Amino acid sequence: MRRLSGVILTGLLLLLTGCASTTPPARPDNLCKIFKEKSSWYKAAKRSNERWGTPIQVMMAIMHQESRFRHDARPPRPWFLFIPLPRRSSAYGYAQAQDGTWDMYTNEVSGWFQSREDFADAIDFIGWYTNTTRKKNGVSLWHADKQYLNYHEGWAGYRRGTYKKKPWLMNVAKKVKWRASEYGEQLRRCNL
Repeated sequence: MRRLSGVILTGLLLLLTGCASTTPPARPDNLCKIFKEKSSWYKAAKRSNERWGTPIQVMMAIMHQESRFRHDARPPRPWFLFIPLPRRSSAYGYAQAQDGTWDMYTNEVSGWFQSREDFADAIDFIGWYTNTTRKKNGVSLWHADKQYLNYHEGWAGYRRGTYKKKPWLMNVAKKVKWRASEYGEQLRRCNL
């Protein structure tokens, strides 16, 4: 009986610890503060950088734009009167990865247990996506704005130039570029 209560207590502690780790960082505009608060995030971002070549600040700027570092982020649900309608996109998690693209990623990297709610998996997904963008569309891993346009519009949409008819999206891409630049400057001054 004592052993069972010890197992239950340990399980509850792990559950509570897991919940605490999914909260967004307190200072999302400062990359040093993010990584000091969530050291496992820095390790995961560094692993993804080493694996795919995408600069940490570019991946983190895309994630900031997509989810504001919320593990369970989803697009808003439209409503008709008081009736909730289906979401317009399957985007989900830190990276706002859509079902089909997430499936491509997990099939390519042999990932049976990846989760869009797991930071390490989500940052690795962004690294994979941006590296694939470089291969498919020739966009430098350092060009955060063009990488983001690919991320938002898809590889074929970017090639067709669908973003050119969306001034609001061009402004968002500029914000992502600015944030990546800010994050890069902060990261150079960090003592991690």
